[in-house]
Amino acid sequence: MRIFRHARAAASERGAVLAIGNFDGVHLGHQTVIAEARARARAAGARFAVLTFEPHPRTVFQPGTAPFRLTPFRDKARGLAELGVETLIAHHFDLAFAQKSAEDFVRDILVEGLGARHVVVGYDFVFGNRRRGTPASLRELGATNGFGVSVVDPVSSASGATYSSTRIRELLVEGRPREAAELLGRAWEIDGRVMTGDRIGRTIGFPTANLRLRDYLRPAPGVYAVRAGITEAGTTRWFPAAANLGWRPTVGGRDLRLEVHLLDWSGELYGRRLRVAFVEHLRPETKFSGLDALKAQIAVDCGRAREVLAGTSS
Repeated sequence: MRIFRHARAAASERGAVLAIGNFDGVHLGHQTVIAEARARARAAGARFAVLTFEPHPRTVFQPGTAPFRLTPFRDKARGLAELGVETLIAHHFDLAFAQKSAEDFVRDILVEGLGARHVVVGYDFVFGNRRRGTPASLRELGATNGFGVSVVDPVSSASGATYSSTRIRELLVEGRPREAAELLGRAWEIDGRVMTGDRIGRTIGFPTANLRLRDYLRPAPGVYAVRAGITEAGTTRWFPAAANLGWRPTVGGRDLRLEVHLLDWSGELYGRRLRVAFVEHLRPETKFSGLDALKAQIAVDCGRAREVLAGTSS
């Protein structure tokens, strides 16, 4: 996938059909917007591209806010690539860019920068200074500036839940990853480089790969059934695993950490990247009386994780 960091750098993509949005999570609603743009591009024999904004505007407007992203840029780009997106324009977003009026955004980015042929957005898309641009005003500006606009209506799951990044965040914070996965179209993941931990797990027979959460959303603390993905030569191999997300009160831990024990794998993971897909929340994090009690509970957790994962697809 080609990635451009500014609209003017993407001169080769002029005349494309654009899907525009933040696309945090790349959930099933986002995928509908992207699929519509791709279909229109094919019908017109035009290029197809996704235009998004980095960092996420909420980070710029509320710099002290708690981590909230479902998909930091690396994950978002991977998710878009897996959908077959070949061109991603991740336009830099800062306070100066946020001052652009809706009219200036259309003129500078969509017309002069990208020469957009057609634009596809979701029903809740807003843009420009003070979020004054709406899908309706985008249609008007498109008609004035010579490009078409399609607005995708809300899309809901079989249970009637609208696909929404906000709702997915709520479900994860509540410890409901299965329901979040229904809206995402896949299990929610954390991707990180394995760091050196306290090495306590290996002393009790349960070695763990330790990851920091960085700017990911903080889901409910506790023990999860997860799948752990090790990527080698461009291919990810998935293994059943149990993970603890928390502060490790039994051993006096102080920092929030994700510890993952792979059930059917042994080897060295330090320094390698690991993908962790959350399947089911098994229990809250608990402080035990000592390492023997912790070891006994981990054995139970691993057994439960194996049972849960045996009934799910990899």
